[in-house]
Amino acid sequence: MDLFKRLKADAKPEWSAYVSHEFVEELGAGSLPEACFRHYLVQDYLFLIQFARAYALGVYKSPTVDDMRASLEGVKAILDTELDLHIELCAGWGMTRTMIEASEEDRPTMAYTRFVLETGMAGDLLDLQVALAPCIIGYAEIGADLERRYADGLAGNPYRRWIAEYAGDMYQALAQDFGGWMDRTAEIYLTEARYPRLAAIFRKASILEADFWQMGLNAAVPGQH
Repeated sequence: MDLFKRLKADAKPEWSAYVSHEFVEELGAGSLPEACFRHYLVQDYLFLIQFARAYALGVYKSPTVDDMRASLEGVKAILDTELDLHIELCAGWGMTRTMIEASEEDRPTMAYTRFVLETGMAGDLLDLQVALAPCIIGYAEIGADLERRYADGLAGNPYRRWIAEYAGDMYQALAQDFGGWMDRTAEIYLTEARYPRLAAIFRKASILEADFWQMGLNAAVPGQH
């Protein structure tokens, strides 16, 4: 993941604010209020619908059939796996798929997803991949880190299913594959003159990820979401 590592190093403050956000820490400790996680999870479901569209846009933007297949796998991972996890977790609160999909998108959800879609529409496949990377690879990093640091308390953590999903081998492999795919695309499209624009996209996406966590935390305060 050479390009990802470079982008992350050049967005250190933004990346740290994202992966070490209070929401993440409380999630790992199991102390996150249920209302916060519930609001986050419903919004994340709506978020993933738009991300599936972004991957579908990747099919259109792909220069090769192999790239098209990689984009398609991203669509399938969301529709066949990640959305089902959200349905499974929300079912514990008596929420059905229909109820979740009828929920309104919060402003941070709209801001992030539209940023990714607009970046992809205006640019090429590499622009789109860089906009997607903080979410796809970041969740793998967060899941693995939480599993490692909070291993002793996970058995009693109400959010252990979420942590296990993103720390698990399947999601870790998906993130690794995405990083490799982005590197292969960079071999075609990346120039040093272009890099500052990609770094700006990555920083903005990382900021929007932190805003997404904050949206979840704000659910504990009436009138804040």
